[in-house]
Amino acid sequence: MRSIWKGEVSFGLVNVPVKVYSATEDHDLHARQVDKKDGVRIRYKKVRDDNGEEVEFSDIAKAYESEEGEMVILTKDDLASLPVEQNHEIEVTEFVPADQVDPVAFDNAYFLEPASRSNRAYVLMREALESTDRLAICTFTLRNRTRLCALRVYKDILMLQTLLWPDEIRPAILEGLDKEAKVRPQEVKMAASLIETMAADFEPEKYEDDYQLQLKELIEAKAAGGEAFTVEEREEASDDDGDDEVADLLAALRASVKDRGGKADAESDDDGDDKNSDDDEDSGSAKKTASKKSGSGSAKKTPAKKTAAKKTPAKKAAARKSTAKKSTSSKSDSGSSGSGTAKKSTASKSTAKKAPAKKSTARKTPAKKSA
Repeated sequence: MRSIWKGEVSFGLVNVPVKVYSATEDHDLHARQVDKKDGVRIRYKKVRDDNGEEVEFSDIAKAYESEEGEMVILTKDDLASLPVEQNHEIEVTEFVPADQVDPVAFDNAYFLEPASRSNRAYVLMREALESTDRLAICTFTLRNRTRLCALRVYKDILMLQTLLWPDEIRPAILEGLDKEAKVRPQEVKMAASLIETMAADFEPEKYEDDYQLQLKELIEAKAAGGEAFTVEEREEASDDDGDDEVADLLAALRASVKDRGGKADAESDDDGDDKNSDDDEDSGSAKKTASKKSGSGSAKKTPAKKTAAKKTPAKKAAARKSTAKKSTSSKSDSGSSGSGTAKKSTASKSTAKKAPAKKSTARKTPAKKSA
């Protein structure tokens, strides 16, 4: 690599001679403008505004507009005479906690290499930054700009990370967040469960730039006179705004957790918040999704003839407790069938109530199972 800047990192009375290298590079394929008839490249000419005559590159200078509107030409020597250009120093102004610098402010990254015969001061600064978990806030001039930057440790190397100035970060004024949607606690809990099933250590090496890989494949195929990909016909985009997806949000979260081998806690579906979510219609589809596995999932009450029905557990249901609604069954024609034992539903456990028995001297006997 070739260094782009050479100077010193200074903090207090300590100076660390360093060389600066670009830490990142662009791997994107860049298109060039050509004539579509034969692929010949198109080039731009530098011409004068007044008469359209072409100007050679060697005759082009940089100029800045003054407050009075006059164009002032500045040469490279003029720019090099600025005092800040004379100062080859990365000045550390303060050390701040690492978590106080939001990543949104990070811009370009540069490696710092020891530039002296002894790298003792370099190693000392690296170890001090690591032990304190702080960033060194610095300023220095690079490429005709004064840069605000953070000095930090990256893989045993001192890295200089330029920071955007506060006025370069736009305020987050987004119309889509003017009205906050309401989410229920069980949805948040299920989303957190999904996050836990997808938790992992960050390994950027396992990711690839699919667009660039497919673009290269397309270029090579076109160059060989073939086709790289077959584009299937797509249905026209629907005009809906995605409300159906939002309405089934809880069911989708639960299915995602189960798909990744996690546990979707059915009991978290109903914690009494359903009564307070009249204005949240998102739960409508989610409630209906899981409760169609059994034909008679709801517990039934049937009056017993001279007998009292014992308490029997109801069948577990995958849907909410609220789907197991109580319904009254019609009386038996023969009168021989006693109190029907409630079937086990796949929802939460419910209990059939005791049916009132007629006065009788006979002892209470368990009710027969209704057909």
